Amino acid sequence: MNVIKVISTVLSTSCILYSVSAQDVKKINIKGRILSEQTMLPLESATINLLSAEGSEKLQTISTDKNGEFRIEANAGRYDMEIQAASFKPVLLKNKEISGDTDLGNILLQEDYQQVETVNITGEKSNLSINLDKKTFYVGKDLLSKGGNANDILNNVPSVNVDAAGTVSLRGNAGVRVIINGKPSVISMNNGLEQIPASHIEKIEVITNPSAKYEAQGAAGIINIVLKKNTLTGLNGSIQAGAGDPTNYNGNVNLSYKTEKFNLFSNTGVRFRDLQIRTERIQTTLNSSVKNILRQNDLTERRDQAYNFYIGGDYYINPKNTLTGSFYHSTLIVRNNTDYDYDYFNADNTPHSSVFRFEHYKEPKKYNQLELSHVKTFEQKDKSWTTSLRYDFWNDDENQNISQRNLFPDEGPDDRLTTRNIESSNDIYIQSDYVSEKDNSKFEIGVRGDLRAIKSDYWARSNGLLLPDYENKLNYDENLFGAYMQWGNKKNKWSYLLGLRTELSLIGISDRKGLFTADKHYIDFFPTLHLGYKLTEKTDLQLSYSRRINRPEFWQLNPFGGLSDLRNLTIGNPDLDPTYTHSIEWSLLSKINKFTVTPSVYYKHTTNYFQYVLKQTEDGNFLRTPVNLDYEERYGLEISSTYKPFAWWNLALNLNYYGFRQKGEFEGKQYGSADTMWTAKINSRMKFPKNFAIESMFSYRGKFQDIQSVNKAVYRLNIAVSKDILKEKMTVSMAFNNIFDSLIERQELNTPDYQLQSTAYGVGRVINLTIAYRFNRKKEEKDRLPDEN
Repeated sequence: MNVIKVISTVLSTSCILYSVSAQDVKKINIKGRILSEQTMLPLESATINLLSAEGSEKLQTISTDKNGEFRIEANAGRYDMEIQAASFKPVLLKNKEISGDTDLGNILLQEDYQQVETVNITGEKSNLSINLDKKTFYVGKDLLSKGGNANDILNNVPSVNVDAAGTVSLRGNAGVRVIINGKPSVISMNNGLEQIPASHIEKIEVITNPSAKYEAQGAAGIINIVLKKNTLTGLNGSIQAGAGDPTNYNGNVNLSYKTEKFNLFSNTGVRFRDLQIRTERIQTTLNSSVKNILRQNDLTERRDQAYNFYIGGDYYINPKNTLTGSFYHSTLIVRNNTDYDYDYFNADNTPHSSVFRFEHYKEPKKYNQLELSHVKTFEQKDKSWTTSLRYDFWNDDENQNISQRNLFPDEGPDDRLTTRNIESSNDIYIQSDYVSEKDNSKFEIGVRGDLRAIKSDYWARSNGLLLPDYENKLNYDENLFGAYMQWGNKKNKWSYLLGLRTELSLIGISDRKGLFTADKHYIDFFPTLHLGYKLTEKTDLQLSYSRRINRPEFWQLNPFGGLSDLRNLTIGNPDLDPTYTHSIEWSLLSKINKFTVTPSVYYKHTTNYFQYVLKQTEDGNFLRTPVNLDYEERYGLEISSTYKPFAWWNLALNLNYYGFRQKGEFEGKQYGSADTMWTAKINSRMKFPKNFAIESMFSYRGKFQDIQSVNKAVYRLNIAVSKDILKEKMTVSMAFNNIFDSLIERQELNTPDYQLQSTAYGVGRVINLTIAYRFNRKKEEKDRLPDEN
């Protein structure tokens, strides 16, 4: 019995000791949520570093999820916590005593366009954020586009390319929707992105497979251009001036003032630029033998002036209601002088005749945008209701004065041609969205309306006589009404987002002569699915599906495209129908210490897709117009990655390899193509001591063949340097773009009846010098730390 008592006592004591020991090593949870102070939206992929007291040792590093939330397991103790997010000021929580499970609540980060560091953080933040559903390019860090415009910035964004004509493509697909501040804009629909200065833009978001809350337009995906808006308290501002070669003088003033009740912001910019653009064409007309050869050389001297003004403000009615209003104006005046030299040769390559053509072109573009929005939040956490109303009105006046004369074999009198095309539009946009989140679930519902009325009034006179075929007025009305609902949830390692969008399209085209009268009314449904699985703490997998639509833009419908070069005309097609695309994408996101990689495999099947077709007229000239063909298939692999080998060096790589098949019939002729191609962009940014930085970007687009043409490979190298002075209040930067003068687009077209070779040399090498000065007078603020409770 004594032995049993002793054993019992020992076991009891052991259990008590074990219980105490287990309690000593019990883990506690630290959680919180990272939000943007300005928008109160969650920040995904923000970094939280758990440090030992006084920051002497980094213990853990984790990232926030899509809801901006994080959770850390640790022992009880005293810690420092460091919170960072690209383009936001970091926050340091010092000497926090953690004795049990702790909820830090909402931690608000202020946006910082200049990335001025408020705590002692070593290293340089990246200008690229990669997530499963989108890539975000932060313009504030981009040295290469200083003094440029939105097109220059887009050419530095992974997966995106802008050609010499201003056409934007995503993963090699031109069916991409470009929106501004999350909403459609006429300025992006008419190839007018060059009207937006780079200094006005905060960031670019690239969404390759959007959810149902986004409009269904854009088979390739959506690019969202976000304009700058103040988030700093007190009086803040910046002044920027630049000069370049070819001639490029630009200036920008950004001012803002924020109090507890108001937030006022404005941005004013001007630009004066001269460019020289050269193209060459060799046209060979064939029958049974060579009939004639035309060698054409075009030289354009372009001079443009741009004026931009953006003003707005937030009024914080109360903690749950915010009213925002803004006005944006842009004027772009383009003046072109173009020489066209036409030299004709016989079959034996002897000169046959020569013609000289001169064009003076003037086009003032004026764009205005008024916007009012209201954001309401509720007592319940993560519930909001946002309503926006916008009115756009713009005017575009195209004027051509053309003279042409024969030089050989006999010099003749001048023929004169004058044209004018006045385009104008009034557009109304309204959208209302309701969002409710609870625990891991999220419900969203919204409605939207887009009302557009465009008019194009054009005429042409030859030697003073009106040309009946080129005198008409085209009216285009596009009324779109959409509604969506989507539901998402997360359970264990799985997450999903199911959505359904419907859009009613009421489109009418009419003209003064009754040549292009057509009404197209249709309703469509666009389901979306995003399914995610967390393989590990730092590796996520996503499968997404969406149905998309591509409605033709107005400039693709307008049958009058100007008469600059009668031998090579491009006109729109008023009868062009929309295309429909099924898009499937599989993506993996892995973050391992200094390395982030996102491989994506995608497939798109498009029916009724439209493509430009080039045909030769009876008089031997060429006519280029968009037409609907049967189908197009695209499949590819894209790899986007960032790597930080050292604290002062950021690298980003984007590689896209894809194949496509195209097939269709137009005017009894079969068109088809199947090919593969690849593109690559490598960006390097190095930050050295004494605030000196170097950035470089190499891009390459491989050779490919479409339904008619073989397009040669093209590449370019850009390098920029910058230096902060005057205690980081002033930055001096110098950008060298297209260093090797290699941005030359070459195209070959071969048919049994004719051959065509064209070379577009673009603007050549570009050098820009930019000086920016920043100032701020912030009111004293208390530590923006979460409440202890």
